[in-house]
Amino acid sequence: MVVDELDADEADSLFHALADRTRRDIVVRVIERECSVSELARGYAMSFAAVQKHVAVLERAHLVVKTRRGREVLVGPDVATIARGSRLLRRYEDLWRGRVARMDALLDPPIDQD
Repeated sequence: MVVDELDADEADSLFHALADRTRRDIVVRVIERECSVSELARGYAMSFAAVQKHVAVLERAHLVVKTRRGREVLVGPDVATIARGSRLLRRYEDLWRGRVARMDALLDPPIDQD
């Protein structure tokens, strides 16, 4: 395994975390600007505790990190994990594109030039 790749458990955790619309939105929001959990909670029609649980899932998947600044805890992106997930998706895309190219080659045999 290459050191900077996600192992199977990490990939499962990442895709589980991103399977939820609210969690994807939280990731986008904290990429744009670090926010406190309270600030995040104000943007959703759910309880503070529910938003806290979403943040905890994202934190376990290493998509976000919490940092304490004085009395406030800010949530920010874990850019390294997001990049690793992006590379994994690009590898899947490359596999898919290779398969399509092979299918094209089978369907369009070379023209015989006599």
